[in-house]
Amino acid sequence: MSPLTDEERQKLLTLARQALEAAVLRHGSPDMEGYFGALAENGGAFVTLRLHGELRGCIGQVESDEALARNVARSAASAALHDPRFPPVTPAELPDISIEISVLSPLADIAPEAIEIGRHGLLISEGLRHGLLLPQVPAQWGWDREQFLEQTCLKAGLPADAWRRGARVQAFTTLVIAEPDQVAALHSAEAHSSTPR
Repeated sequence: MSPLTDEERQKLLTLARQALEAAVLRHGSPDMEGYFGALAENGGAFVTLRLHGELRGCIGQVESDEALARNVARSAASAALHDPRFPPVTPAELPDISIEISVLSPLADIAPEAIEIGRHGLLISEGLRHGLLLPQVPAQWGWDREQFLEQTCLKAGLPADAWRRGARVQAFTTLVIAEPDQVAALHSAEAHSSTPR
């Protein structure tokens, strides 16, 4: 996927905000015309919502057969309404919701010893079970490489040591785009968050 310009990053944030508000207020979907370049290329992304710094929803697709812009819009709406860990976002919460978009690189198999905390996200899979954690998570929780592997296995519903016993371990990197006025609040609140994504 092509690198994103500053303008394209801002367009993604604006689109995610429009999709979030349209979903919560039941106003249909935002207009998807006018997205070109890297935004029109297929790409995986996750959209994370926070309320006063606390996780409020996070949904996305690792690999997508649709344009990045469309994936981000769909993920923002889904994070607001369909994250099974949370009730749907309410209209009253909208002014206090902050948005963070993680644009994913392609997946690649990785040896456990090559995993870098803070740089790599993980997808661990075995059969129909799979679990994913973004690169921000182990850094936020202070996990080492082995804990990161174990927690990703547990998220997949697998034994914590499945990564040692044949489960497939794949890594990816992310480009993180956050709403500018929320960046300081985001980082100060991460240490107090109680729910890994």
